[in-house]
Amino acid sequence: MASSLARLGAALPRARPLAAAAAMGAARTPPRGARWDPVASRPASLYARRCQAHSDVKASPASESKDVGSLSQSWRIKMLYDGECPLCMREVNMLRERNKSYGAINFVDISSKDYSPKDNQDLDYETAMGRIHAILSDGTIVTDVEAFRRLYEEVGLGWVYAVTKYEPVATIANAVYGVWAKYRMEVTGRPPLEEIFAARRQAGECKDDKACKM
Repeated sequence: MASSLARLGAALPRARPLAAAAAMGAARTPPRGARWDPVASRPASLYARRCQAHSDVKASPASESKDVGSLSQSWRIKMLYDGECPLCMREVNMLRERNKSYGAINFVDISSKDYSPKDNQDLDYETAMGRIHAILSDGTIVTDVEAFRRLYEEVGLGWVYAVTKYEPVATIANAVYGVWAKYRMEVTGRPPLEEIFAARRQAGECKDDKACKM
């Protein structure tokens, strides 16, 4: 009798885990005829970890999906240049090449028939031909050596004209540029500005005597 009780007592501890396992299996087994839910059958801790992982993923802002080409639409300075000036075009081409890495300059050829003063702070052809003009993105017009300095700064070459920020260098530099602007037509082998303006009027490319549309 004692030996039988001992064997029964030894078997009871093993029966409890088996009963607990059977109960867990019964809880996971759906009733007969019911559909099996894979989500409900997963351990709660695993499901919680996956939800947390998904919540930690942040969507990238829409602005980061823009490609580099869109930089050309967000220019910081507009350069009005004479596309018929051979010496001028050397500098323009150099700046244009540098600008490929910056996208900060909008180049506008004032000698083009598509040139519109209305799109460029009402700067007509004759005014723009007199000296270098640049237009900042806020509409500010800059001329002479300051225009070159601003343009060079936008393509990482600000050091070239940095000294022209200070006097008396600024005055001297503008005086030298003024001489070049006055005689650049003769230096480059082109007719005087007066003859060019008259020829363009006769060709019907000017609306009146004061404003021209290229």
